[in-house]
Amino acid sequence: MYGDEAAVRRILTELGDTWAVVGLSANRQRAAYGVAEVLQRFGKRVVPVHPKAETVHGEQGYASLADIPFDVDVVDVFVNSELAGPVADEAVAKGASAVWFQLGVIDEAAYERTRAAGLEMVMDRCPAIEIPRLR
Repeated sequence: MYGDEAAVRRILTELGDTWAVVGLSANRQRAAYGVAEVLQRFGKRVVPVHPKAETVHGEQGYASLADIPFDVDVVDVFVNSELAGPVADEAVAKGASAVWFQLGVIDEAAYERTRAAGLEMVMDRCPAIEIPRLR
């Protein structure tokens, strides 16, 4: 397992409330849309990151992490595993405290790089499943 229970708890409760959700668009059929909604219900600010830069759940979207003009605490990744590693690297460059790869998103090399850079990381789990269990 990539990210033990302590890491899950730290990311969800201690590392900050601004979450950049990479892959979040206004498409209500996509998992990212519902997960972002749950995160907002639990007090997280959700910042959409998608090439379309759409406003989602009332938050301005951005085409990339680098385009976000403020700090983000956690980068939640909803892209294919093949694309996830570069997103993790961008999260490190952005100065995030943590990276979260969603269910089915696995890149062991990215996990190792991200942890080596000092960030918390969870992989192949869903914060919308985990966060209600912590309260």
